[in-house]
Amino acid sequence: MTGDGGGPIPELAKERCTSATAETPLIGRQEAIELMAALSPEWQLGETSIERRFELRTFNAAFGLATRVALLAEAQGHHPDLAIGYGRLDIRLSTDAIGGLSRNDFIMAAKIDRLTAS
Repeated sequence: MTGDGGGPIPELAKERCTSATAETPLIGRQEAIELMAALSPEWQLGETSIERRFELRTFNAAFGLATRVALLAEAQGHHPDLAIGYGRLDIRLSTDAIGGLSRNDFIMAAKIDRLTAS
């Protein structure tokens, strides 16, 4: 399963986030790089998170997208950090229970990619 840089691997976006605990497996750097290939190229891989900025026309558009992402996150039980400003939405995904990246972060990113593809 590899991405073409144009969007998420369909199977990844179809997965569901699982409840994270201290025993949730931490994603290693190599696996993170492989999973990043399944996401939109706008996602950036950090040491303990993946992040993406959305540029939008207005504050209302940024707020609307943040609301849709928040509803998706609530349904998945996996909540990103969101920062809204005029014409922008910054999303940061990390799994607090393990202090780093889990598969849930990549599932949420793929779901966000699917949400914003239209």
